[in-house]
Amino acid sequence: MGLLRTFARFPELAELHGVTSDIHSLSRLHASINWQQSRSRWLKEGDSNTKYFHPVLASRRRGNAILSLQVGSNNVEGVAPIRHAIVTHFASHFEVVSMVRPRVDNLIFKRLQQSEVSSLIKPFSMEEVKAAVWDCDSYKSSSPDCINFGFIKDFWALVQGDVMRF
Repeated sequence: MGLLRTFARFPELAELHGVTSDIHSLSRLHASINWQQSRSRWLKEGDSNTKYFHPVLASRRRGNAILSLQVGSNNVEGVAPIRHAIVTHFASHFEVVSMVRPRVDNLIFKRLQQSEVSSLIKPFSMEEVKAAVWDCDSYKSSSPDCINFGFIKDFWALVQGDVMRF
């Protein structure tokens, strides 16, 4: 016997299932709110358990320290030589490379005919816009305003005028 048939035969069982589901949802919501409040309180007030955190930070600092660096075939040690090697390495990535660039002074560019120009500036037709919208993935959005192409497709009859005016 299926669950829906059971609920149909015993309405109080369906009500009990609904109430249980609501209690479970509220319990999860309550736990989530408590967790967020504890995180917020911890960030605001801090933690007095510094005996644990100081060794963790010291270990992390030791792990991030650069004690020696291999530059080419040489091994560099010490703060100043390592700093110089790092600055030299990254400075070489950002220096301007001088090169002879082609000039465009005497080039003759093709020009568009007047008929070609007018086809570039004519407004889009409704069919072109609709085809472009339907070619887009329904779950993608053209901007972060949360309106995806699926929404536009579903309500095309209502929004097509606004889309064409835009």
